[in-house]
Amino acid sequence: MNASDAAPPAGPGDGLPVVAPQLRALRRRTGLTLEAAARAAGLSPAHLSRLETGQRQPSLPMLLALARIYGTTVSDLLGETVADRDAIVRAGDMEPTRAGGWTYFQAGASGRGMQALRVHVPHGSQGDIVRVHPGEEWLYVLKGRLRLRLGDTAHLLGPGDSAHFDSLTPHRLAAEDHDGIELLFVHTLLQSPTAALCLGPLTGELP
Repeated sequence: MNASDAAPPAGPGDGLPVVAPQLRALRRRTGLTLEAAARAAGLSPAHLSRLETGQRQPSLPMLLALARIYGTTVSDLLGETVADRDAIVRAGDMEPTRAGGWTYFQAGASGRGMQALRVHVPHGSQGDIVRVHPGEEWLYVLKGRLRLRLGDTAHLLGPGDSAHFDSLTPHRLAAEDHDGIELLFVHTLLQSPTAALCLGPLTGELP
């Protein structure tokens, strides 16, 4: 089983009802088979099928991966209503969303070439997943300490530290402290969906 397959089953009241039909519709719109989309996202076809039928709840890394493959945003997958191309996002309009143990707030408008999020990552959540995909990522530590692995090098970042890197560099992040971490997170989106992405989880331990 891939590391990203380990997402909790959907339970009463904690499902994401908009996501399942959206995932299926977007995959079909892009012309990808279940097998091709699952391979690009680093998932098993059976697991992606369960996500599309609402039997499993996707984690935020899964949503990010699938959004890139389908050329859309996580907010669109979740059916969030941020005014299209509105330059201003007010704090009161940032509704929290939980996925795979992470809590994130949409911090930018949809329909752009980048997606901006404010993210809370609890200790021990998704720290074993390595991501590899086209694009760039930028993150800024607001609170707590971040353990960031880029390629073969581990970095410990504290409040005020930031990182900007090519997403084709294998990377993973985890909260160093039990209180978790608060991040500002920006990543580029692919505008042309393709089944031939270099994207998916790897295995290994953080030092």
